[in-house]
Amino acid sequence: MAFNYDQYLRTDKMPTLWCWGCGDGVILKSVIRAIEKCGWDMDDVCVVSGIGCSGRFSSYIDCNTVHTTHGRTIAYATGVKLANPDKHVIVVAGDGDSLAIGGNHTIHGCRRNIDLNFIVINNFIYGLTNSQVSPTTPKGMWAVTTQYGNVDPSFDACELAKASGATFVARETVNDPKKIEKALVKGFQHRGFSFFDIFSNCHINLGRKNKMQSALATLDWIDKITVGKRKYDALPEEERKGLFPTGILHHDDTQMEYCDAYDLVIEAAQSKTTVPKLHPEMVDETTKKV
Repeated sequence: MAFNYDQYLRTDKMPTLWCWGCGDGVILKSVIRAIEKCGWDMDDVCVVSGIGCSGRFSSYIDCNTVHTTHGRTIAYATGVKLANPDKHVIVVAGDGDSLAIGGNHTIHGCRRNIDLNFIVINNFIYGLTNSQVSPTTPKGMWAVTTQYGNVDPSFDACELAKASGATFVARETVNDPKKIEKALVKGFQHRGFSFFDIFSNCHINLGRKNKMQSALATLDWIDKITVGKRKYDALPEEERKGLFPTGILHHDDTQMEYCDAYDLVIEAAQSKTTVPKLHPEMVDETTKKV
């Protein structure tokens, strides 16, 4: 039986405003299937999106949604989660939104390990605003702000997330929606900050302006720069250059989630004691003071 997406969508908003062949729709459907597999009630789900093509995510999915300002998705989502710790919060932002103007919030969301599911739709460009260079645009590529070729080094978003403290980090591409779905299910079930770097095609404002004349050509390029983690790990260091591993790249269940830690703060404030069990080595057992 075919999967019924309509029950999860605001069908009155269809068709979408995304360009034909855009990967955003692939990711939207993968998110819906992952929510269904997790058994979540849509009344218990909140999707927070920012500005850009990915910002339309919150317009199309039929649950609690917040369409926020540029670069502030994590800030809004943190407030939503702290106020409603029993709800499932999914954040969707583009590479520019999440790593440029919103880079600071991304870093600190990872650092806090708050239970958010952060999906970065990484199409290597500012697509909606006509192809300005982003923090993930590869060196040498044309953009309206780098018309002689991009000279800036680009971020590996997953390495940034791991270094910042995210306890679940995964990367997949729109070439394999089933793998996206599988990674999302695992990340959604993880209690802590889950970071998903999803490579997607912007064949209009990245591809065709860099000699990739179709959506398929842009997808072929994404396929050439990605490789499964197991194969990537087996490659010599010199052969990894220019490649990005896909799959579950980091998973740590040992760190305390931020809402749980904050509950200890509330408990301590109400009982007027120091916060217990966060860093016991910093507490004097005789005085119970830090």
